[in-house]
Amino acid sequence: MRKARSDVFFVLLLLLAVGSYAADTNRLVFKDKIEPHWFSNNTKFWYKNELPKGKREFILVDAAAGERKPAFDHARVAKELATKLNREIDPERLPYDEIRFSEDGKRIRLLGKDSWSFEFEQYSLTEEKVEEPERGETPREERRRGATRRRAAATSPDGKHEIVVKGDNLFLRTGDVEKQLTHDGSPSHSYARSAQRARYVEMRYEEPEDETPQAEVYWAPDSRKFVAMRTRAGAQRTVYMVESSPKTQLQPVLQSYPYAKPGDEIPILKPRLFDLESGKETALDDSLYTNPWSISDIRWGRDSSRFTFLYNQRGHQVLRIISVDAKSGEPKAIIDEKSPTFISYSGKFFCEYLDDTDELIWMSERDGWNHLYLFDYKTGGLKNQITKGEWVVRGVDRVDRETREIWLRAGGIHTEQDPYFIHYVKVSFDGKSLVKLTESNGTHEAQFSPDRKHMVVTWSRVDAAPVTELRRASDGKLVCELEKADIRLLEATGWKAPEPFVAKGRDGATDIYGIIHLPTNLNTRASYPVIESIYAGPHDSFVPKSFRPSYTQEKLTKLGFIVVQMDGMGTSNRSKKFHDVCWKNIADAGFPDRIAWIKAAASKRPYMDLERVGIYGTSAGGQSALGGLLWHPDFYKAGVSDCGCHDNRMDKIWWNEQWMGWPVGPHYDEQSNVTQAHKLQGKLLLMVGELDKNVDPASTMQVVNALIKADKDFELLVVPGGGHGMARTPYGWRRIEEFFVRHLSPSRH
Repeated sequence: MRKARSDVFFVLLLLLAVGSYAADTNRLVFKDKIEPHWFSNNTKFWYKNELPKGKREFILVDAAAGERKPAFDHARVAKELATKLNREIDPERLPYDEIRFSEDGKRIRLLGKDSWSFEFEQYSLTEEKVEEPERGETPREERRRGATRRRAAATSPDGKHEIVVKGDNLFLRTGDVEKQLTHDGSPSHSYARSAQRARYVEMRYEEPEDETPQAEVYWAPDSRKFVAMRTRAGAQRTVYMVESSPKTQLQPVLQSYPYAKPGDEIPILKPRLFDLESGKETALDDSLYTNPWSISDIRWGRDSSRFTFLYNQRGHQVLRIISVDAKSGEPKAIIDEKSPTFISYSGKFFCEYLDDTDELIWMSERDGWNHLYLFDYKTGGLKNQITKGEWVVRGVDRVDRETREIWLRAGGIHTEQDPYFIHYVKVSFDGKSLVKLTESNGTHEAQFSPDRKHMVVTWSRVDAAPVTELRRASDGKLVCELEKADIRLLEATGWKAPEPFVAKGRDGATDIYGIIHLPTNLNTRASYPVIESIYAGPHDSFVPKSFRPSYTQEKLTKLGFIVVQMDGMGTSNRSKKFHDVCWKNIADAGFPDRIAWIKAAASKRPYMDLERVGIYGTSAGGQSALGGLLWHPDFYKAGVSDCGCHDNRMDKIWWNEQWMGWPVGPHYDEQSNVTQAHKLQGKLLLMVGELDKNVDPASTMQVVNALIKADKDFELLVVPGGGHGMARTPYGWRRIEEFFVRHLSPSRH
């Protein structure tokens, strides 16, 4: 016992010495990223490199010739500056952050506190006043996330009419004449834009209650018809929290805010169609959109004969593009996406209308993988699948209507690589021509030239420093290598990259990918406790794939722990089957895969002690961290749960109904950490901020109540004034370190 206490005391001293480790390792890596500044003719660009000891250099690249060289003679410029300023100027530390080339490339301007113009031919330097560069001077690629957004407009396209809301009803204003159009509006069924809906469904909590009523109106191009949205109000749920230690007064303050939870009655939004010539409403058949979670992206056809909208049915198992005939009011499903589990609308959605050709590009997992499809916009017929194969589209960057090509990001397209690595691809609308623009064994990030003929690509892995290249955007051919990151100073600190590791999951066939953080002074003959850093939210994948100079997890490795991270089944960015494991099954959290992965890693690393395994996480990770102790007590012996959503009925409506389904069924209760709290065997630290507006802090307190009733020992940290994520605070992290030191007893090495 005395030896154990002395070991713990030693590590506590080490903990204090480690302190807030992240001694800015970011400043020890150079040439890891560049920002290209393209000339207007798109043939050249310059960028700046920050170098060790405060040095910097400016580089000029001729994309057409594939040449990289100093942008100018740094020494000559420094000499001329020294003469003008009457002080010494270091050519490797020119006091300017930006340069701007003249169109003919014969002159540059140095921009800083003072600005100078430098002529290359005569090496003359003159001071000048330079206007501030305009915003957006250096073009950046716009990231498309999904549907084309069209703003509602109260005024008709011809400018003659305006729709206003008074007393929850619609009025038509034409010049000085005002006419009431509807009489069925009321506070519970209003034509005013719904602040409640914005908060509940769109999660815009700060939407004001007392805003001036505005109509949500979509006019036909001919200004003869319009669609107005009417909202049936939902139930108002309010979450209350006590701010125990307000900054402005001694006494506590009661705070409240609207917050919908799974199963709540939500506001229902539906379209209504009006004809100005008849002055009447056209009745709409809503049989295809009876139970909306949301109705959005209302848009009219160019000939004003129909309008369409996106219908997301509550429960997220039906997603439709619905076209409505403006004369008859009859609806037709142009796209009718269905799933027996869920449609991942919040993370895997893309819809692009091609009005000139009456086509529609649509993202779907209907074949088991996330891909793009081309539909006939008028008939709803499938023209062809654009992308296909056992890989996934991770995002669409650009749709070129003229060349009928799509630039996209893909995962798993290089079968011999980690399927989470991002690669860039160009594909034709008909799917017959697919070009892989990147191939290096790592995850990629690309910046395209304004004319999209070239791409500056940076790729890396957690164990491979960034490399930046210039490639042709037409075929991905390498033009020239621009930079290799300089990590020598980082390596001199003893820094060690995480080790990627792959093992089979629960089925013995599916590869599970993760990383292992090892102590820098690893002794392979010693024994180290293992801690899993978990986040298993189904909306994404979470294990780092690109190079990082520092990780929070390193703080634990410096205390003598091995830290692991992996993406188990139920997380995103793999096949639909892989993702579906989470369906009505959040408590699973991929644990069978995680445990199998850790055991496989330990089988090759005997210094990993699986008798001392801990786990920690925040938010959904906090739910999983406690879940690991409750559902797998034979494996996880100690856990820290930070701000966990411990019962999915207590958390935000959209996230939980997306994965746990609607209506709320008994599976919600069965998977609750509250109802299972009596199973606790290991050591537990619960952390929560008393003012957490992301996850209701009452969720943690209900676990506390259940643990007390079950006569279980545990630790609790409630942070006055704290919000979401106490592990991110210095005090919260220190408590995590101290907790694991006490209960997993790392050894001295």
